[in-house]
Amino acid sequence: MPLDVVSFKQISRILELTDSLGLNREWVEIPLSPESPGLVRKLTNGKLEIIVDADQPFDDWLGSLPKHIQLAQGT
Repeated sequence: MPLDVVSFKQISRILELTDSLGLNREWVEIPLSPESPGLVRKLTNGKLEIIVDADQPFDDWLGSLPKHIQLAQGT
């Protein structure tokens, strides 16, 4: 079942993960509307935008998030 909106609980889990990677929460943007496919990209202002995938199960998507963050950061 596709995800319609990113919940506060899901945002909290994403931020816990980004915290564990040493990312400052001020530099992370998480839109409330998921998209298909999800996306992680560096914005022109230097912030990291994390768009949750609407079609992939959230836990599966979250497990792959560190890899996508590394790719977006060019590391």
